[in-house]
Amino acid sequence: MDIESFRSYCLAKPGTSEDLPFGPDTLTIRVMGKIFAFAGLDAVPLSVSLKTNPEHAIDLRERYDAIHGAYHLNKKHWSSVRMDSSVPMNVITKMIDESYALVVSGLKRSEREQLALIT
Repeated sequence: MDIESFRSYCLAKPGTSEDLPFGPDTLTIRVMGKIFAFAGLDAVPLSVSLKTNPEHAIDLRERYDAIHGAYHLNKKHWSSVRMDSSVPMNVITKMIDESYALVVSGLKRSEREQLALIT
């Protein structure tokens, strides 16, 4: 998955936006203002960080060498994925979906209701 495919997949989800609050090399993707994905724009190959369920993160990290605890983030809740083709595309898209869902579940009820109106 390249950066444009990653961005397109993430931004197709309801209530999402993107910005560069940490400088020109780190893209953040948000839902209702809360970050659910980071992408290191200067990394070769592309590396992204996604929120993960702690138990699922352990399983993914044991299965794939390209998935590990996210740099500068809580490694229990955030995983980095090196997009080097060693992780199947369906695993990556499921990780994005899970990250989005985890962040949405932590939104205030009023924000979740507003998000439901968008979909």
